[in-house]
Parts: sequence; C-alpha cells; structure tokens
Amino acid sequence: METAFLANLLLIVDTGSMAEAARRVGVTPAAIAQQMSALERELGVTLLVRAGRTVTPTEAGHRIIERARGLVADFAELKAHALEGEAAGELRIGTITTALLSLLPDVLANFARGFPRAKVLIRAGTSMELYDSLHRGDLDVAICLHPAFALPKAYDWHLLREEPLVVLAPQRLAGEDPHELLRREPFIRYDRSLGGGKQADQYLRAARIVPRELFELNALMPIAMMVDRGLGVSLVPDIVSPMTAALSIARIALPMPIEPRRFGMVWQRASPRSRLIQGLLQCADEAVQASVARNGR
Repeated sequence: METAFLANLLLIVDTGSMAEAARRVGVTPAAIAQQMSALERELGVTLLVRAGRTVTPTEAGHRIIERARGLVADFAELKAHALEGEAAGELRIGTITTALLSLLPDVLANFARGFPRAKVLIRAGTSMELYDSLHRGDLDVAICLHPAFALPKAYDWHLLREEPLVVLAPQRLAGEDPHELLRREPFIRYDRSLGGGKQADQYLRAARIVPRELFELNALMPIAMMVDRGLGVSLVPDIVSPMTAALSIARIALPMPIEPRRFGMVWQRASPRSRLIQGLLQCADEAVQASVARNGR
C-alpha cells in the first residue's frame, strides 16, 4: 500500500475536495481519483462519497482515516530516522503566496545548493491554513504571518521580514499626500480576510478615511499591476519582489504609526527533520540579507 495515497486521502478529507487536494500536491484531480480507487480496491471498501464538488468519508472511510493519520506520521518519522545524520530526505514547506512570489525562490536556490539530496514539497495557502496543516503533521515548516495568538511551547518562530503598510500609487502621484490619495483616487482594496488586509482596514478606520472602493483582491501582485495600469491606489504591506521591480509605481509612507506585517518561519521543535529545517532557516536568513543589500529594504 502506498503511504502517499493514504496521505492524499487525508488531504482530501481535510480540504473536502479532490480538486483542492490535487492542487496542493501538484497533480491532476484525475490522478488523485485514481489513487483513491486503488486504495478502495486494495482495502475492499468504499472510502469516499462524492456529491458534486465535495467529498465526504463513508463509515468505513472514517475508520480508515483514524488509523491512517497515525500510519502516515509514523512512516514520516521512520523515513526521517533512516536518514538521520544525512542532509537528505523530504522537507514539506507551506508558504503564503506573497513569500512564494518574493523571498522563497532565493531561499530555495540557496537550499538546493546546500542540500542537493533533499526533496522539497511546497504547498501554498493562507497563514491559518498553514498553521492547521503544521498542527496536523502535514507540513514540516511554514513560512507565514506571525499568528495573532500565542504559539504553543512545542513550536518555534523565526522572524524573516517586517513589511510596513504603504500607499501604492502610480509613479506620477509619488509626491502627493498619502491620505489625500486614499480619499480621492479609486481604491483597490487588499482582502480584509487576510492579515495585511485587516491591518489596512484598521488604518483607514483610525484615519477616518472612507475610500472610493473599486476592487477587492486577495493577491498583492495583481494589485501592484492594477496600480501600475492607473486603475487606482492601494494600501498594502511593502513587499519586495522581482515581479514588481519593472512596474511604474510609488510606495508612499504613511503619516500615522501602525504595526508592520511580520512574516517568518514556524515549525515544531521536536520535528524529525530538524536538520533540514535549520538548513532552510539559514538559507532564508541569507536570502533576506541579500535582498536588503540589493533593494535597501
């Protein structure tokens, strides 16, 4: 029996969707469906019931899932133990999209040079999704926003970057007052369900600014591109990404103080992949230092 199939079964159950599970592991939904069919044939029971786009476990499926979580975790620990003392094995990294499109490519370039025998699996998600996956044991390390709650003692946190909120505006408006821009220009809002979007909303309320909202998006890169095209202004964390370097946009500092957005790495202290995690941490610090030297922030 393929333990990877069991791991994907757990991912389907946790996400409620074969399509979402397939997206997270980087395969097609058809491939995931074939894996589940193979598991059902081998076990001799139906594991999942499909209703439209959602998937729920059968009674037999629930029994299998209870045991499968322990088996998948035990196999991961066994594999890590077999590779103990070697810079090899699989490292499962979860990341927010912003880091994936900015810092992470440089981190992985450093990591690949230092740990050529390591296999890296990357999954993107929101910070809360990544915390949940880390808690379930589906990830070894997460690159995400600092949690709004106190982390359990079993976890470690390492800050990578602080990103202050800035007004993002077309370059031709660079010299104007940021509050006046937020009041006057069409506003492209960063999704309020995300950490940076919540901070932006809090700032607008504190400054008593009611913007002329045009769009609300959950991705910073498209927001920067829309500002570059002259569609409006935005209030977002000041990210550093090669994808925005060629855009004709201005980053205007705010006159009122506000806490920056903080993102970094979080992992379980007792992880069997601690050597790879520490290696990734060192590579991340090196990438941040190089970015500061290159971009000044």
